[in-house]
Amino acid sequence: MFVLRNVGKLIFGSSNQETLIELPQGQLYLVRPLSPKGYSELIFKDSAACIRRTAQDFQYQLVIRRVYEEGEAELLDEEGEDGEVDPDSLDTEGDEKTFLLDEALHFRVENREGSERVLAWRDLSGDAGDVYEFVCDTSIKPSEVEQFDLVARQCQYERKYRQPHTTASDEDLQSFVFDHEYPIPPASPLHSPTLQVTRSIDSAESMFSSTKHTANSGAKREKLLEPVDDPVPTTPTKPKERDMAPPKGASQPEAVEILAAEVAELHFFDFPSGAFVQQDASVTATVTDLGNWKYWLQVSTADKDWLGIPIVADINPVFNFEFLSFIFNQFSEDGSAYSWLLRFKDDATLTRFQEGLLQALWEQLNEMKWSKIKDKERDYVADAFNDLTMEEGEDLQTVEEEEEEYDEEEEDDRPVSERYDSDEEDDDVETKPKDKEVNKQIAVGYKHDRSFVVRGSKIGVFKHTPKGQLEFSTNISKVETPDGVLFSPKKVMLHNEDRNLILQKDSDPNKLYRMDLEYGKVVDEWNIHEDIPVVTFAPENKFAQMTHEPTFLGVSHNALYRVDPRLSGSKLVDAQLKQYASKNDFSAIATTEKGYIAVASNKGDIRLFDRLGINAKTHLPALGDPIVGMDVSADGRWLLATCKTYLLLVDTLQKTGKNEGKLGFEKSFAADSKPQPRRLGLTPEHVAQFAYETQKGVNFTPAKFNVGEGAEETSIITATGPYIIEWSLKKVLSGKKAPYMIKRYTDDVKADDFKFGSDKNVIVALPHEVNMVDKARLKKPTRESIAGDFLSAARRGSGRISTPQSGRYKLGRDDIVNSPF
Repeated sequence: MFVLRNVGKLIFGSSNQETLIELPQGQLYLVRPLSPKGYSELIFKDSAACIRRTAQDFQYQLVIRRVYEEGEAELLDEEGEDGEVDPDSLDTEGDEKTFLLDEALHFRVENREGSERVLAWRDLSGDAGDVYEFVCDTSIKPSEVEQFDLVARQCQYERKYRQPHTTASDEDLQSFVFDHEYPIPPASPLHSPTLQVTRSIDSAESMFSSTKHTANSGAKREKLLEPVDDPVPTTPTKPKERDMAPPKGASQPEAVEILAAEVAELHFFDFPSGAFVQQDASVTATVTDLGNWKYWLQVSTADKDWLGIPIVADINPVFNFEFLSFIFNQFSEDGSAYSWLLRFKDDATLTRFQEGLLQALWEQLNEMKWSKIKDKERDYVADAFNDLTMEEGEDLQTVEEEEEEYDEEEEDDRPVSERYDSDEEDDDVETKPKDKEVNKQIAVGYKHDRSFVVRGSKIGVFKHTPKGQLEFSTNISKVETPDGVLFSPKKVMLHNEDRNLILQKDSDPNKLYRMDLEYGKVVDEWNIHEDIPVVTFAPENKFAQMTHEPTFLGVSHNALYRVDPRLSGSKLVDAQLKQYASKNDFSAIATTEKGYIAVASNKGDIRLFDRLGINAKTHLPALGDPIVGMDVSADGRWLLATCKTYLLLVDTLQKTGKNEGKLGFEKSFAADSKPQPRRLGLTPEHVAQFAYETQKGVNFTPAKFNVGEGAEETSIITATGPYIIEWSLKKVLSGKKAPYMIKRYTDDVKADDFKFGSDKNVIVALPHEVNMVDKARLKKPTRESIAGDFLSAARRGSGRISTPQSGRYKLGRDDIVNSPF
């Protein structure tokens, strides 16, 4: 062991060494002992296994790469490939599989009869019991396999404890030996069991684990580390750990009223296994009213309080009637997130519990009694938390998971601004500016292929290239009023064929400013109204900025109006003003291609108008959460509202009654019919994993549809923290579980939007970078994609990796367009 440990030190050596260790020959199998999909699948007949360093400190990858046989390159050439195959250029999913080296993999080595040695690890994105197996070639020496196993354990130690493996004792490394697991099943299809195990809802759902854990089993669970002030302590000591086992339960506060009390099974989401693990076969889940609009969820048995939490929107409630389950999150004071599941015996029991829980949540958010709202409004709220059922005859087909291919090795034809390039080293890109400002807004051009990024009192201009990339064009270095007062725009909107940019100054809500983009300066100051401020504004219709249309729409907290810059004095059109006596607290506005208007509020309700100056045709009830963003499809069929922790998708088409075929913008919904809302959120398990990785809760940026004249809306884009998230509209409507893809960045995403006329390219503003990302680069949300595959991005760029202290890779011209303009 002493010799191997010292060899390990040599292997880790230089931070610039990408591959730590390699086993050059073997076969990769995916074995599914319990699955009806088939027992064993040969993934790579000839492959190599290696462990690679990533660009993130203390993060490593287990990589299995296909090895090409002699003559195979020529065969590919005949099929249209570009000559000789360079293994280093093969970075697509078809030629390489990567796995984040985490103890959740339960990586282990088994010596079988004869000289066969097998590496095995869990398939975290597969079904229960699925494992990957790398069967080593007989030419590989036993000592090489032992060394590989040791390095794997050292890498897992570094990820778990966030410090060098040299601080680990033999006992520490031994904790990453999983010999207690069931024997590794044979990989060969010839060894398939004679009796296929039939999976049932009760015994083999992928969301449950068959092993019962107790709250005291936390020693075997993954730990999340607290930040350490000194990254290299002089005396090696274990850093403080956060236990990811179920937290200690709180007792029930004194209640005014019990809203629901039902018996259920209790399951806890176990990070290492990636499954819900049963904690107790019979608990009582109680929803209570504490008074003063405070509500409580208590889960207990006669002798134990499992958990007690306030009922607020952040618990991210999800009801799944297919599995008779209620899934939700719990957040601790240190920011850790946990995911729980209650499983009820039948539909009636779950329905009763849902009614009590939703009543508590709604009353907490709205500070109004549930009994005071109409039955159809209650149904609307309940529908928002249930699966959306497809109507018969709708032209929407079940969508298979699509994996779009892209060319990793395609050369980048973007010119790079001189600030970020030099004759000495054109791959070494400076990304951190000297000022303290960050990017905060994007305005994507409709008429011309340009995007405008607001950064403090500067605006960067970026050109869209034909190959779906960004080219830094120029910057507007000073945004100032006609009087010469420098300011940072609060909100911007392109106008008049993308020739103008309408700006709002945070300290003066009653005025707007017009910047002439040809001159790069503010040329007009508009007084909107002395008594009516501008909360936000929007184009007169969906594609108005592609025309010379001079007017646009604005809202205050309790008024909706048109702004006409051609008027003398105040620019608000009095004849097209709809003002409410009460404060509706309007917060967002969007328009359709025909100019229909959707207005949302911080109360959470939505009003639909077919024109200005009249009462709303439809008023959609509030779920209670403030709406921070609003979009609508060009034809007006779909509404998209953004709340902090979820999106709300509403179908405005009326399918029955005298107004059948009409939109909610045109005619009011009949009393016996209601719109079909859909609450789009991350699954509670993913919320917990996001929080585990970032120490932050969910906080969505305003979501948007892809947009283009004559183009159908197919995708929704938003972001939270360092994650871009894209929903497929068809997958949402066909009832897919977790119908979204993600991409993680090293910094928080400040703003995002689709390129006009495309659902394939997304423009992303990070604090100090601007990027156009191909949607094909987004991945399914798995443990690895949530943790972030920063190594692949580095290899696509300069291919060089920074020192561990930097925490990220060196950026090359392929990675970003330089935004510190």
